[in-house]
Amino acid sequence: MKAFLSISCLLCVLPGAVLADPEPPLQPWEENPFYWSWQGDPILLLGGSDDDNLFQWPETELIAQLDRLAAARGNVIRNTMSDRKDKGFEVYPFRQLDDGKYDLNQWNEEYWTRFERMLRETAKRNIFVQIEVWDRFDYTDSGGSGRWHIHPYNPANNINYSYEVSGFAETYPDHPGANKQPFFFTTPGQRDNKVVLPFQQRFVEKMLEQALKYDHVLYCMDNETSGEEEWGRYWARFIKERASKAGKRVYITEMWDDWNLASSMHKRTFDHPELYDFVDVSQNNHKKGQEHWDNFLHVREYLSANPRPMNTTKTYGANGNKFGHTDQDGIERFWRHLLAGAASMRFHRPDSGLGLNDKAVAAIRAARMLESKIPLWTVRPANELLSKREPNEAYVSADPGRAYAVYFPASGGRVKLDLSSAGGALVLSWINVDTGAWGPEQQVVGGSMFVLSAPGPENWAAAITTTKS
Repeated sequence: MKAFLSISCLLCVLPGAVLADPEPPLQPWEENPFYWSWQGDPILLLGGSDDDNLFQWPETELIAQLDRLAAARGNVIRNTMSDRKDKGFEVYPFRQLDDGKYDLNQWNEEYWTRFERMLRETAKRNIFVQIEVWDRFDYTDSGGSGRWHIHPYNPANNINYSYEVSGFAETYPDHPGANKQPFFFTTPGQRDNKVVLPFQQRFVEKMLEQALKYDHVLYCMDNETSGEEEWGRYWARFIKERASKAGKRVYITEMWDDWNLASSMHKRTFDHPELYDFVDVSQNNHKKGQEHWDNFLHVREYLSANPRPMNTTKTYGANGNKFGHTDQDGIERFWRHLLAGAASMRFHRPDSGLGLNDKAVAAIRAARMLESKIPLWTVRPANELLSKREPNEAYVSADPGRAYAVYFPASGGRVKLDLSSAGGALVLSWINVDTGAWGPEQQVVGGSMFVLSAPGPENWAAAITTTKS
């Protein structure tokens, strides 16, 4: 795989010039647009990370995290542009003056040096990056976080505007899901805030100045927003226009907060392929079992007339988190989405997800092992091939007659699989998802129903292929 660094020279673009958008190396695969391709070849994005804004991490810790992911054959991270000081080493993008206030017209070069380092180091390791431009949790005081209280955009902390002219208040104690923060109403189609919007625009332009030098980046406007549709649409258009002027084609989505993928909120992206090039359905990961599978397939069917990659950049599930989800939930969700046809899957950071712990690493390795036997973009969800199946006992994706990928959640499942379309000899290869290791292999005869039993009570995957595969 070639390096991700773009060969385009952004600094050579004349002011005001508009270049023809070249074919980007990362784009929906022409033969099956539910999946991504890189330089014309289909590619499956699998990942996990222990934080959402890895670019903020100290260099040593960042490199170790990326190396661990690459060693597991993972190739995607999430990167929010977030600056909230949760761990103490995070920095803001703006320069802090001697009196403690910030000047929003001057940059803190450390913030941007860190961002550039993350882009450079992921490119070296062939790791893709899904950026989220805005994170609503950065601009709130909810839960006693005090993030807005100390943030540079708060008029009390900068030299650029007052509460009166900006329309901001001193505190925002409500959960950001209440959507009361005027920060997210600044665009011309909303409240047309001519004081704050120019600073937001300047921030996004600075981000693009660095990110557009690379070809391994996807763009999501927000983290699980419940805001107005016009906010995300404005920034999607803004980024695409700026990218086009630099001669780049970029791919964009929005991530909505509603846990119900059938809600009208999600149709704001589903129904607008002209603006949103892929969809992020991470919030489906609040669902469990058969409902989790069915909801994803509902969206896949909804998009079938105009298929686009379906990413899940936040796979929830870890013991002890506030939602009551478990480690097993996280593994199941990752693997159900894998077989259901997701283009990109990442384990969410602890304690809401497994991050990049040993279980996540094993699950990623196991997924790559399955992919080595059955490229997932060559099969489709096919649970109709299963019988004698209890809810959530097993899931299958298949190209009947050629290949069958089956996942058993940790239950020691036993089902009947319809192999009537497969004539002759088949090879059954087991993969232990919990260890990321190969299990037993056996010969299978096609042409009829076959009783398939997991080798043990762990999470298991089966790859059943013709001897010619």
